[in-house]
Amino acid sequence: MQASTYGSVKGNSVFGVQQQRRVLGFGESRRTSAGLRNLCMTHRSAGCGGLRLSSAAMGAKLASLGRGFDGISMTSLKARSVKAQASDADGDIENLVPPRTWVKSSGIVLPYVGVACLGAILFGYHLGVVNGALEYLSKDLGIAENVALKGWVVSTLLAGATVGSFTGGTLADKFGRTRTFQFDGIPLTIGAFLCATAQSVEQMIVGRLLAGIGIGISSAIVPLYISEISPTEIRGALGSVNQLFICVGILGALVAGLPLSANPLWWRTMFGIAIVPSVLLALGMAVSPESPRWLLQQGKISEAEKAIKTLYGKERFTEVMHDLTSASHGSAEPEAGWFDLFSSRYWKVVSVGASLFLFQQLAGINAVVYYSTSVFRSAGITSDVAASALVGAANVFGTTIASSLMDRQGRKSLLLISFAGMAASMLLLSLSFTWKVLAPYSGTLAVTGTVLYVLSFSLGAGPVPALLLPEIFASRIRAKAVSLSLGMHWISNFVIGLYFLSFVNKFGISSVYLGFSAVCLLAVLYIAGNVVETKGRSLEEIERALSIAT
Repeated sequence: MQASTYGSVKGNSVFGVQQQRRVLGFGESRRTSAGLRNLCMTHRSAGCGGLRLSSAAMGAKLASLGRGFDGISMTSLKARSVKAQASDADGDIENLVPPRTWVKSSGIVLPYVGVACLGAILFGYHLGVVNGALEYLSKDLGIAENVALKGWVVSTLLAGATVGSFTGGTLADKFGRTRTFQFDGIPLTIGAFLCATAQSVEQMIVGRLLAGIGIGISSAIVPLYISEISPTEIRGALGSVNQLFICVGILGALVAGLPLSANPLWWRTMFGIAIVPSVLLALGMAVSPESPRWLLQQGKISEAEKAIKTLYGKERFTEVMHDLTSASHGSAEPEAGWFDLFSSRYWKVVSVGASLFLFQQLAGINAVVYYSTSVFRSAGITSDVAASALVGAANVFGTTIASSLMDRQGRKSLLLISFAGMAASMLLLSLSFTWKVLAPYSGTLAVTGTVLYVLSFSLGAGPVPALLLPEIFASRIRAKAVSLSLGMHWISNFVIGLYFLSFVNKFGISSVYLGFSAVCLLAVLYIAGNVVETKGRSLEEIERALSIAT
């Protein structure tokens, strides 16, 4: 998301060494077969699953495999080194596939990515719309004094999103990516309509629940669809657009709330606005190409060929078709079930996906956003709109920078930089509340720490997990594994939203922020040891490389 000849894949289930080198970019043609065997044995004795495998050793290993590459070994995920015995063969996993010279293509992918990102906009919009509208809808629905019911109005969305995120993978596997988007338009549209026309708190809660199910499905299939249709050389940039449009949706909700002070009934229009992108998403997906990978898995060869020509152009049809069929050729395994995700074959890599989203939430992003208004007030910024705009602008700016760096800097390095920056920012925030020597500058430091934290988050911890997970999951488990990881996101989000203020009241904001800083440091250590770099490599190349040691 390319290799050589399509016809050779259809005729042979076992590639020769030279062909496998061409598929994965290995170019050491000068080594003899005896040398290959000796080098592979050397690496096997040293732990052949490490990341620093020589290209010759990898080629020999590939030649010995007579099956489809569908498994993922955690040893390939470990960011440990195994020193190569050949002096010219040392390199990280990201260097196993040297950069390609990409053929200029006449394919069209950006409009379809844009349609998918309507789901990301709705994700952000439904998260943010209740913040400004809650006070006004509470008065209209007669729950202004009922804190519990107001809490239900807010949190029901997260509960629905948890259900939707687990449902999205199953629907995407059964009906396809584009059809699932069309189905998703139903709860998104009905949910927004019920909220906009609510005459009782029960109707509002049902509407929020349906909208939550809708954004939960979107959160799972938007990054999945984008990763599967995007050309390899720009997949990182296009994948990070998902997070950018989530930020745009949140900002859109903030802007939509500006007329509230002059028109208290405007909250109904705010919820009703979400109907428009919901309908456009369903209509747009009716004319968008299906994921070629899913089509091939379903045996729909002619439809897959048409989708490839649309997305990648006729110029790259042969190499893309070769890559996709070589990844799935010879695999007679049935579609993965939910319990397969917990098998020894897949669980370790699935746990990486779940852990990344767990770290993302436990690092405190939502808590910082929830508490930012109070932090800014301590610095003399009394306008909620100004505080929210500053945080939102930092988020959008950082995500834009991340989009430009994703395919150059790489996913793993951005994650490390991001969590390290978040740890430092959280430490600064914690100290600004406790160190007396910093008391004269506490307000300024608190604002600076908050903005730097959000900026650091948007550089990696925000956009990378949703982009990286579809890349490292095998095609057989991709949709369900992404759904499981997103389920972890929504569950942890719900728990933090529920207990954050209780922890602040019990331990103090400084101690809580210090705890967030410690979580960020743990994330840095975990990522360094367990996450692979995937930039510049097609999904099939990544899957094959991660399967080598199985």
